[in-house]
Amino acid sequence: LESAKTLMLDSPFDYAKQALLCVPRYLPEPHQPAMRQALVDVSMRLVKASNGRCFLLFTSHAAMQDVAAALQEKITNPILVQGSTSKQALLTQYLADPEAVLLGTGAFWEGVDVRGDDLVCVLIDKLPFAAPDDPLLQARLEDCKKNGGNPFGSIQIPQAVITLKQGAGRLIRDPEDVGVLVICDNRLVTKPYAQTFLGSLPPMKRTRDLSEVESFLVNTQQRQSDVKKTKS
Repeated sequence: LESAKTLMLDSPFDYAKQALLCVPRYLPEPHQPAMRQALVDVSMRLVKASNGRCFLLFTSHAAMQDVAAALQEKITNPILVQGSTSKQALLTQYLADPEAVLLGTGAFWEGVDVRGDDLVCVLIDKLPFAAPDDPLLQARLEDCKKNGGNPFGSIQIPQAVITLKQGAGRLIRDPEDVGVLVICDNRLVTKPYAQTFLGSLPPMKRTRDLSEVESFLVNTQQRQSDVKKTKS
């Protein structure tokens, strides 16, 4: 469009003040069996610090179900799991219970708008690379190879970057929102392509210390409680 009028607007969000990004230290590699227990441990710490008000987002139904089953035995917060009822019914239940935690896969990575203190923490289990056995993806990768391209760099990474941005976008939905994004994947630190993913995310303050995340969430809860008391 050679003669189009264009306008670029700054984001209304101050991510550096409103949000914190954490890639926790000392996690197993995503493919290792110990990773499931690590996800449970991290989730428990986040739920306790925020008293619920969390979305736990997963790249597979198996991981989601395993973590959900473990949390049911370890915490008293209501656990809402994708697949137990409709997406809208789950959101309604989540909003109705101030201590609820919602676990979801792809359906909750996009098209969900929860604002204010109803959502202060989003956990993502790992980088959302598409399943390699997907027939459509296999065909696209093969076509890229035949044309001399780099399938991982030109198809798989860009696709995963877009999906990660969508999942991360559930956290800050309003200029007054405050919250934490936790991504449990060491590859964001160890792999050469990590900067492609990190560069696609909003400019949040970063940490690798879960204790800092817990302090951030506890302080957020306290501030929100004080605001409610003042208004009442």
